[in-house]
Amino acid sequence: MKKYLIVILLALFGSGLFAQSKVGTTAANFLTIPVGAKASGMGGAFVAVANDATTLYWNPGAASRLMGNEFIVSYTQWLVGTSYNYAGLVFKMDDESALGLSINQLDYGEEEITTATQPNGTGQKWDAQDISMAVSYSRSLTDRFSIGGSAKYIRQQIWNESASAYALDIGLLFITQLEGLKIGMNIANFGTEMKLDGKDLLQPVDIDPASSGNNEKITATLNTDAWTLPLTFTVGVAYDVAIMEDLRYSFALDANIPNNQTTHLNLGGELVWNNLVSLRAGYGSIGRESFEETSVLGSGLYSIGVGLYYDFGVFNSKIDYSYNDFGLFNQISRVTLSVGF
Repeated sequence: MKKYLIVILLALFGSGLFAQSKVGTTAANFLTIPVGAKASGMGGAFVAVANDATTLYWNPGAASRLMGNEFIVSYTQWLVGTSYNYAGLVFKMDDESALGLSINQLDYGEEEITTATQPNGTGQKWDAQDISMAVSYSRSLTDRFSIGGSAKYIRQQIWNESASAYALDIGLLFITQLEGLKIGMNIANFGTEMKLDGKDLLQPVDIDPASSGNNEKITATLNTDAWTLPLTFTVGVAYDVAIMEDLRYSFALDANIPNNQTTHLNLGGELVWNNLVSLRAGYGSIGRESFEETSVLGSGLYSIGVGLYYDFGVFNSKIDYSYNDFGLFNQISRVTLSVGF
C-alpha cells in the first residue's frame, strides 16, 4: 500500500519539475476537450472517479466497474460558435468485463466562401469538423484491479482537405485497501501521425518557366507536414467518504502530463444526497504557465455543476449540468443525459 501511495504522490507533485509549454505542436487537439458535465463540474479530475459511461474517455479500465449497461449523450456549446458532442454506450458482458462504443465530434459549422473578386460570397459554403470513434474493452482482473483499452479512429476535415489517424488508450483502476480510496491512470492518444491531403492541394506548376513549348500546367500536390497526436498521461486519486447516512462526499485530484501543454493539476469534489441530487465544484489547470493557455485548453479555471438521478425501476436516468469559467473566452455550459438499464 505504501508503494502505491509513494508512486502516486511522486507523479502528482514531482511532475511539475518537468513542465514545459509545447502549445500548438500537435494535431487533433479536440481529443483533449473534457467529456461530460459530471467530470467537467469536478474540474476535469475524473480518471480515478470514472463512474459513468464517460469513463470510456477518461479511463477505459474502469468501465467494467459500472453497475450495469449505460448509454450517455453530452452536448457542449464550445468556443467561438462551435459545438462539441459526445455519445457513449457501455455494455456489461458479465460481472467482470464490459464492452464500450463511443464517438465524439467537434463541429465548426459552415460559412460562406468569399474571394477577392467576390467579397459578397461565391454561393458556396465551407465546413469543418473533427471526429473520433472508439471501441473499448475493460476487464476486472481482481476485486480491486481492472484494466481496459480503446482503439480509436480519428479524422479531421476542413472543406476539401482531411487527415486521419489511429490511436490507442490504456487505462487502469486500482481500489486500495483503504476504504473509499481509488487510484486511476490513463494513457490517451498513442497513435499515428496526421497529414492533411485533398483536392485543394492540387496546383498547376510550370516546372521549367524559362523554356517555351513545354507543358505549363503540370499538376502537382502541395506537401503538408505530418503532426503527432496529443499524447496525454493522467494519474489521479479519488476518495469517497460517507458524511452521514444519506450524504456522501467525493474528492478527486488528477495530474495531467501532456506532450503539447504544460503539466498541470485538476482538483474537484462532489456532494451527493440520498443518491438523488449531486452538487459539484472544481478547479482545473493548476500550474499552467499562462492565463491564455489556461483559457484555451483543458478544463478551464473554476467549475460548478449539479446532477439529478432517478430510478424508474426498469431503468434509471441521470441529467447533469456544468458551468466552466474560461477566462478570455467567457463561460462554457455542458448538458449530459444518461440512461442505465
